[in-house]
Amino acid sequence: MKKNKKLIMLGAVTILIIFVIIIYFFLKNTNKNLNIGNNLNNKTLQEIEEYILNISSYETEVEITVESNKNKTKYLLKQSYVSPNIEKQVVREPSNIQGLETMYDGNKLTIHNSKLNLTTIYENYPYLTDNFLWLHSFIEDYRNAKSNGQKTKLYEENNQVIMEVELANATSYVASKRLIIDRITGNIQQLVVQDKNKKNLVYILYKEIKMNSLKKEEILAFRLQEDRIMQH
Repeated sequence: MKKNKKLIMLGAVTILIIFVIIIYFFLKNTNKNLNIGNNLNNKTLQEIEEYILNISSYETEVEITVESNKNKTKYLLKQSYVSPNIEKQVVREPSNIQGLETMYDGNKLTIHNSKLNLTTIYENYPYLTDNFLWLHSFIEDYRNAKSNGQKTKLYEENNQVIMEVELANATSYVASKRLIIDRITGNIQQLVVQDKNKKNLVYILYKEIKMNSLKKEEILAFRLQEDRIMQH
């Protein structure tokens, strides 16, 4: 009997130890995920800047307002990007171009109109790094400006981190860009493109964004989807 009780006690202690170890590693991994997540409360401005400049992929839904002298036009888009140059964009609104899809795989530009079931493919298409509707275009401009000793600004205001860049090749149309990041959550909120008179030309509101989440399998999915489009 005593031997059986000892065995039972030993088994119970062993199970308890295993349970404690599991809880320990669960809490450790949870804390690790929190630490490397989007909470930027304890990060310096330079660390936040570095985090933004090293974004390698993202998926986002954006509301874009394009302003001209006569009117404002709004678009709702879904964008996906994987470094260095894979892009996919689908129009959600306005309704007259809803479903229009553009995709660049590093070589070919594919434009697909789902309503008309029409596809156009441009081979050996040059990569357009100055497309200011994309987040990575801002990142590239900001990174290049810093490395070339050109003017950039990094500051905090009302619990927001602001990154600004003045373009070296500024034209009368596009002169500067400003990215606004929530200081607490780390979420990118807005991207504003302005002319030399500081007038807003393009205002981009990030409704949802997932950063550094796309994988190689999803890059291949872009190409597989292009193949399916070509077959039609």
